[in-house]
Amino acid sequence: MGFFNDIGKKTTETTSKIAKETKLKLKINEGKGKIKELYEQIGKQVYENHIKELSSNDETIAENCKQIDELSAQIEEARKEILALNHKKVCEKCFAEMEDNAAFCPKCGEKQPEEQSTFEKAEEKLEQAEVLPGNKEKKEEAEEEVKEKNEEE
Repeated sequence: MGFFNDIGKKTTETTSKIAKETKLKLKINEGKGKIKELYEQIGKQVYENHIKELSSNDETIAENCKQIDELSAQIEEARKEILALNHKKVCEKCFAEMEDNAAFCPKCGEKQPEEQSTFEKAEEKLEQAEVLPGNKEKKEEAEEEVKEKNEEE
């Protein structure tokens, strides 16, 4: 029975991963579509200003550009999540995809920065966290846990 349970568990994990990746890809495509619409609006506005012999320094253009920046950031975040789901990362120099534990880029040979361990990330967040009144004891307990886990590694 354990064998079938393992297969079922792996199938569920794989299906969940695929579903999450598909949602992220849909989000990326939706963002790209919105960016395309904004590009068209900007182009239309610039051309209308040209015809009317107005300055192209228009508030709507600036607002559309700001929206494009926000959408681009969301797309990049979703792309990073997809890479993380597939245990991959991108080279900072040539932007090639590679395994997340690779020390060097297989395309350009650039040395990759070392990733922080989960506990190091947690410790860093803990140090930066704002402690609300009455939660000082919880913070101290969490710090102790992080120190113990780091010692185990």
